[in-house]
Amino acid sequence: MSRAGQSPERALIVTFPMTRATVFDWHTHPDHQLAWAPSGVLAVRTETEAWVLPPTRALWLPAGTRHETGSEGQATMRSVYIPPWLSPVTWTEPTVVAASPLLAEIIGYLCGPLTDPQRGHAEAVLADLMIPLPVTTLDVPFPSGPLTGPVATALREDPADPRTLGEWGRTVGASERTLARAFTAETGLPFGRWRTRLRLRAALSSLAAGDPVSAVARRVGYETPSAFTAAFRRETGVTPKAYFGTVPPRPGSVR
Repeated sequence: MSRAGQSPERALIVTFPMTRATVFDWHTHPDHQLAWAPSGVLAVRTETEAWVLPPTRALWLPAGTRHETGSEGQATMRSVYIPPWLSPVTWTEPTVVAASPLLAEIIGYLCGPLTDPQRGHAEAVLADLMIPLPVTTLDVPFPSGPLTGPVATALREDPADPRTLGEWGRTVGASERTLARAFTAETGLPFGRWRTRLRLRAALSSLAAGDPVSAVARRVGYETPSAFTAAFRRETGVTPKAYFGTVPPRPGSVR
């Protein structure tokens, strides 16, 4: 973890290198937080919602919001902590915003040595650049029952596994109907939709890294890019290209 040396009376920028195993367990902050990953994909959960954030999206977390943060593989999280009295942003709920190249540059600029007037101007610009995005989250509730747990674990390890629910039932010693009921009861989703979300979420890190949709689609179990894109649109309301819509900054452009 590295911290820019700003006064505690101004916004603080903190950088966290993360791996798939990194989890910042449930906690709160006295300040507002803008969580953003210049590289990799963040996974942020509150008590009621969950978000998967590629480099083109950031999440505003109002002060006092209880949350947990992890990553989908290797990532770098750069968080902006803003004292409530200093912030012109008055959102009371977590809000996804567009992480445009300009917003990324402003965050990098705020990491540097600045005079108080320079820092104040940059903080004001940052607030102006926070444009809310309508989003559908890709939350994947993970079941842990004696029937569903082994199936979910196997699919998490290999999302492309093509076995049907009936075949999975024979693997765990249950009828297809029993296993279907267990998945719905434990996740709130029918098995087919749960597996679709699992596959799409597994694809996000590769998409964020710029891998071709065709290669990513095959990797997570879709025979064609068009089938993958159609599933992505059904779950999120947008295509993969639109989801990652703003071109992320080059690694060297973020200080």
